[in-house]
Amino acid sequence: MATPLTSGQALSALRAAGLNIVEVRDWKNHNRAGHGAWGPMNGVVIHHTGDYSSQAQMVDLCYTGYSGLLCHTVIDKSGTCHMVGWGRANHAGLGDGDVLQAVIDERALPADNEANTDGNGRFYGTELINSGGGNDPWPEAQVDAAARWAAALCRAHGWSERSVIGHKEWQPGKPDPSFSMNDLRARVARYLKGGSSGGKPTPPNVPAFPGAAAFGNGKANDSILLLGQQLVPKGYGRHYRVGPSGTGASRPPEHRGLPARPGLDRLRRRRLPRPGNLALTLQLTPPLEQGAPHECVRLAAAQGGPSCGRLAHCHGPAAWNRP
Repeated sequence: MATPLTSGQALSALRAAGLNIVEVRDWKNHNRAGHGAWGPMNGVVIHHTGDYSSQAQMVDLCYTGYSGLLCHTVIDKSGTCHMVGWGRANHAGLGDGDVLQAVIDERALPADNEANTDGNGRFYGTELINSGGGNDPWPEAQVDAAARWAAALCRAHGWSERSVIGHKEWQPGKPDPSFSMNDLRARVARYLKGGSSGGKPTPPNVPAFPGAAAFGNGKANDSILLLGQQLVPKGYGRHYRVGPSGTGASRPPEHRGLPARPGLDRLRRRRLPRPGNLALTLQLTPPLEQGAPHECVRLAAAQGGPSCGRLAHCHGPAAWNRP
C-alpha cells in the first residue's frame, strides 16, 4: 500500500521514462473527489477504450466522462500519453477482492469471479485507444508506451510488475485489454531492471503531415487538435481549454475547428528572425467577438534558406512538440 503520487510526481516519473506527454486542460486538478476514496494505492490497471470515432474524440470523452473522469492517461496509437486527470477516476470499478490481495502481495493472480471491492481508489488507470474487436492493430509504439507508463509508476512506488493488471483480470466479464497481460508484465519487468528510462524509448509512430487541405477556416480534425494541444500550454488560445478543434458533436461550438470568419484583412503578422536569412511569418487571429478564439492559424517560411530545424519546415505533429 502506498500514498498516491501527486500529479507533479507522476508527471516527473513518466517524463523520466522517455514518454511523450500531452497535458490536457486542467488535468492536475481534474478528478472525482467526493465520490469515494483515493488511496492507498496498490497498482495499475490497463484498459482499452472500445469503439471510437477518432482519437481526439476519445481523449475528450475520457476527460469529460459519462459521469466524470474515466482514467488518468489516454495512450494513443502513436504512443503519446494524454494526461486527462489525477485523483479518483471511474476506470476500475468493482472487482475481485482476492485479486486485490494478490496484487498487494505481488503474487500470481487468482481468477476474478467476484465484484465486491472498489478499485477506483486503489489503482492508477490508463486507456489505450483500440476498438478491441481484434481487427484494430496494436502498434508497437502504443504497447511499448503502456509498458513504460506502468513501469514508471511501479518504479515510483517500489512495486514489481506483479502490481500491473488488466481490467479483464480485475472485473468479471471485462475483455480488456485484448492482448496478453503476461507479455506486458514481462516487458514491464525488463524496464524495471533497465534504469530510470527503461532503455531507449521506441520512436513514436508519428502520423504523416495531413496536407494543407486539413487546415483552414472551420476545419475540425485530429491534426488541428494536436497542434492546439501544444499551443495552449504555451500561452496561446486563452479562449480554449484544449485546442481549436473537435470532432464530436458533444464538444461546445467554440471548440470546433478553426475560426470561421477570420479574413485575411483581420490577420496580424509577426516576423521572427532566424539564422540563415530565414524568417517565420506567424499569423494570429485576433478575437473576432467576445469569447472568440485567438489562435495561431498558420506558420510558414517567409524567405528561402535552410531549415532551422525547428518549426520552419513542419512535417507533422512530431515537429510541433519541439520548443
